[in-house]
Amino acid sequence: MNEVTLRDAAEADLPAIVEIYNAAIPGRMATADLEPAMVELRRDWFAEHQPSSRPLWVLDRAGEIVAWLSFQSFYGRPAYLATAEISVYVAPAHQRRGYANRLVAAAVERAPSLGLKTLLAFIFEHNEPSLKLFRRFGFETWANLPAVASLDGIERGLMILGKRVA
Repeated sequence: MNEVTLRDAAEADLPAIVEIYNAAIPGRMATADLEPAMVELRRDWFAEHQPSSRPLWVLDRAGEIVAWLSFQSFYGRPAYLATAEISVYVAPAHQRRGYANRLVAAAVERAPSLGLKTLLAFIFEHNEPSLKLFRRFGFETWANLPAVASLDGIERGLMILGKRVA
């Protein structure tokens, strides 16, 4: 079996990151985007990720990106500097292999060294697999925003899960 390495994303990984993200859109479970993202339009998003404070990590298996996790600044105000939202996506062919677990575990473990005290996850209330994943790592429900998203005409709620890490 090929070893899977967690590393900071390189710009050359962006097409694979976008491909994994786009694969999640049709399922209407993991993202509120309704149309596929384009690599060129994600370059600014990629540039916002700095390894020292808001990293974008990939799991690399023999040169193939199988999953990724991003840290995003929360609310964009200085008082929230020690809080970040994390998002995790796994390529469909590599799901249920523990990759999301590995990424979330690393995020919780390394967050304090990134200057973070609080991690947040924004998860649709019907996305039970993701809710279970984050709860497994001690994330708790901090907010429930009912019927805030419309996915193919179905109103969906958004759960905000949080965890203090420092």
